[in-house]
Amino acid sequence: MHPPLHILWRDEHLVAVYKPAGWLVHRTGLDAGETRFVMQTLRDQLGQHVYPVHRLDKGTCGVLVMALHSDAARALSQAFEHGATHKRYLAMVRGWAPEVIEVDHALKPDDAPADAAVQDAHTRFRRLAQLTLPEASDARFATTRASLVEAIPTTGRRHQIRRHLKHLAPPIIGDATHGKGPLNRWWAERLGQQRLWLHAWQLTVPHPVTGAVMTFDSGLQWPGPAGWGGVHAPADDSAAQPCADWQRLFAQLPWQETPASAP
Repeated sequence: MHPPLHILWRDEHLVAVYKPAGWLVHRTGLDAGETRFVMQTLRDQLGQHVYPVHRLDKGTCGVLVMALHSDAARALSQAFEHGATHKRYLAMVRGWAPEVIEVDHALKPDDAPADAAVQDAHTRFRRLAQLTLPEASDARFATTRASLVEAIPTTGRRHQIRRHLKHLAPPIIGDATHGKGPLNRWWAERLGQQRLWLHAWQLTVPHPVTGAVMTFDSGLQWPGPAGWGGVHAPADDSAAQPCADWQRLFAQLPWQETPASAP
């Protein structure tokens, strides 16, 4: 029996939930051994059918919106397709990322044939904090660097943030597909947790019935200027408390906020 999903907001037309890392949005033959699905759990939890309108990767945690009837599903799906939504993510990446950079790098759909057309893809990145550890994760370097990066995609290609960060050079820590295996294992051992460090922090959508602009936040608390020393790791297990693994990441490592970059 899985724990109930944390509901961020709900009315009779849509529901916003916190999707834990490691959960699939819905069943798929590509991951036949998985047992944790947002759609089925939420359906049982609410006692009604739910409709997916966008995706989050299995490893990504954070804000996920679902419709509660077919008309709302149609309206929300169109909003995502037509770029009427705004998404904000947080990623932990290798090295010190650029302070501010825009990536305009077209992508082919995953598993597309070699002659498939590329699709426009654009993401804005901003480094929010960085660290240097006096430990070697790679024998070529005496220290290990990492950054916390805000990512705002303005197009919605599959795995866009992960692929754009790989293109930029600092891949996401824990990205088994686009990152570095030895580095991922080093961080997993140090943090005591193997996961993709990508978080859907905030999502803005037009309400499917009223059209009102609605912003849903994951609840992740950013320490703020000079606040890193006061961060406390949550006592609760991360599976039971949304954002606990990220708050623990903030608390356990010597992050330094990038000047003038607090969200």
